[in-house]
Amino acid sequence: EVAKAAGVGVGTVYRRFGDRAGLAYAVINDREVKFQAAFLTGPPPLGPGAGAAERVRAFLHALVDRTEDQLGLLLVAEMDSADARFTEGSYELYRQHLALLLDRIRPAADVHWLADALLAPLAANLYGYQRRTGGMSVARVKAGYDDLLAGLAPRGGATAP
Repeated sequence: EVAKAAGVGVGTVYRRFGDRAGLAYAVINDREVKFQAAFLTGPPPLGPGAGAAERVRAFLHALVDRTEDQLGLLLVAEMDSADARFTEGSYELYRQHLALLLDRIRPAADVHWLADALLAPLAANLYGYQRRTGGMSVARVKAGYDDLLAGLAPRGGATAP
């Protein structure tokens, strides 16, 4: 369908994008660039200027929304290659961003493991299962994140900047 709409052959599309995952990520890219700009340089709480805990929550909620909006494309991209989610570029940026913020909340924690654990529920196949088969609403997914994040609060109840 993409080749037909572009007026080129299927081989041309595959030469340009490599596989279906590459094509899906190319379609996703415009939204991805905007999302990255929002959490790297946009206004708080998603962007700089809010406390670390607030930013983690805003980031995860925004990523839930993004996953919801582009679930079909993400399913195609992630199913085409077992490693696509981890090698297309955004995952590592998300992981590092979360690790940086988590280090401000819980400096002694294994923040990279925690970042992976927080990103895992947004793998397209699991998220799709929760939404379609499990009947979970977007609000319920976000509430689940809020419950997880409550457990990450600094010991002693202090809030991290």
